[in-house]
Amino acid sequence: MAVGSRVTVIPSGDTEPQVGVVVEDYAGNVIDNSDLGRDWAPVLRWTIALDDGRLVFAAEGGLELA
Repeated sequence: MAVGSRVTVIPSGDTEPQVGVVVEDYAGNVIDNSDLGRDWAPVLRWTIALDDGRLVFAAEGGLELA
């Protein structure tokens, strides 16, 4: 998985998987939630431009190569 990879975003919940392209990798910015002192707004590793025009963020394990 790398910037430019075509991926399927695996949603948590009742939404359908979405396909798009990885546009950024924030591997150096990901921090364990326990280090933040909170469990909201964690840094997610991947930014994906979906085919429908939306920009989404996904954690490690939330993507599959398309």
